[in-house]
Amino acid sequence: MEEILYELRNHSAGLNAGRWDYIFSCIKKFKKNKDFRLAQRSAITMEVPFMRGYALALVQACHKRGAPAMGGMSALIPIKNDPVANEKALAGIRHDKTRDANDGFDGGWVAHPGLVPIAMEEFVKVLGDRPNQFEKQVEGKFGPEQWLDFRPTTPITEAGLRNNINVGIHYLGSWLAGNGCVPIHNLMEDAATAEISRSQVWQWVVSPKGILDDGRKISVELVRPMIVEELAKVKATVTAQGEDTATYDQAAEIFDKMSLTPEYPEFLTLPLYEAMA
Repeated sequence: MEEILYELRNHSAGLNAGRWDYIFSCIKKFKKNKDFRLAQRSAITMEVPFMRGYALALVQACHKRGAPAMGGMSALIPIKNDPVANEKALAGIRHDKTRDANDGFDGGWVAHPGLVPIAMEEFVKVLGDRPNQFEKQVEGKFGPEQWLDFRPTTPITEAGLRNNINVGIHYLGSWLAGNGCVPIHNLMEDAATAEISRSQVWQWVVSPKGILDDGRKISVELVRPMIVEELAKVKATVTAQGEDTATYDQAAEIFDKMSLTPEYPEFLTLPLYEAMA
């Protein structure tokens, strides 16, 4: 972050604390480390140690140089026809933006324009009419002690494994059909989502610590039938939404190759572009 700000000093609008992207990068970096394991994605919030250390280090680096620090995008979106679930989602957005504003971020992202008022309200509580809070300097040192504290390492449940497979196939199918930003299970998902999904599956398969909470080792033999089953569920969802399912068989094949191959493929988008050629 220090180097990026220096090199782009005359051209940068600040730094953004990307969330899914950073988690994907951590998995990618430590993919063959036998001691590394992350819990399923739902358990990795901005409050876990390595994400917290990353976010505060970003504010510190930016404000030291008078550059805006932008909070990451909460993936929650409004939920139609379910007032209880919608209220829970809006409360989650408010919690997220309250934390960002109090930590020193100068602004943040939302996944849906209907969420802008909530985000604005929480930032205005802290910033008032100021355009930023550069004067807030984050104290303390951040380094490997914080950034390599990869708790929690549990849970990894069958539902969490299946969610990775389901979301990965759904996103890839939408991407191949021309849509790169997709609402799935009431979250707004992007390419980093698919990267996390297939990377976690790959890492759980190759790692001796890739064990479900019921004691089963995550393996190719366990995952491959789930890919078939989750593909059927995704197709049913897409059909119910009145959309074409033509790209989803291919999406499942790509997910299989990217998550179950012995050697980890660097980027998911490379075979996707080849598939579209």
